[in-house]
Amino acid sequence: MNYTIVASTSRDQSVSSQVAAHYQAILAEIGVQANILDLQDMPVDILETTLYKKVKQPNAAWERMQQLVSATDKFIFIIPEYNGSFPGILKIWVDACKFPDSFKHKKAALLGISDGTQGSALAMGHFADVLNYVGTHTLALRPRLIQIGKNMQDGRVANAEYAMIMRLQAEQLLAF
Repeated sequence: MNYTIVASTSRDQSVSSQVAAHYQAILAEIGVQANILDLQDMPVDILETTLYKKVKQPNAAWERMQQLVSATDKFIFIIPEYNGSFPGILKIWVDACKFPDSFKHKKAALLGISDGTQGSALAMGHFADVLNYVGTHTLALRPRLIQIGKNMQDGRVANAEYAMIMRLQAEQLLAF
């Protein structure tokens, strides 16, 4: 079983990337190796070479991402809240992936983060609709890590309750 954690923003030095690394460590503790796919690494020329093109141009950086997506059985999406929804780069990434093979009949867990008090609830709902459309089954447990900036220390989730709920979600994803 191949697991991939998606840090769902292209923002430099994002909290999403830090939470993804923490989640990877939690999975390792329970015996699961997981890749991290950070959308900060999305090829900047994806719109010119791949997205919505009838004739796609070669793009080695994108092909490496697509290969990882194709090999993944279960995803963990770390979803920050941007303007009441998920980051646009995440939708671009989904749209650029091969349809329907990239996501059909695969499974996903969603973890929302925000500096505010909503914990990305709307963003996870919006993204769950997208995953549903592409044929991905989502785990019911969708933790919302509110005020994430106040709950991080040295690049790790410092809130014990947050770490506990992340571990619970990871265990449920294994059984899913």
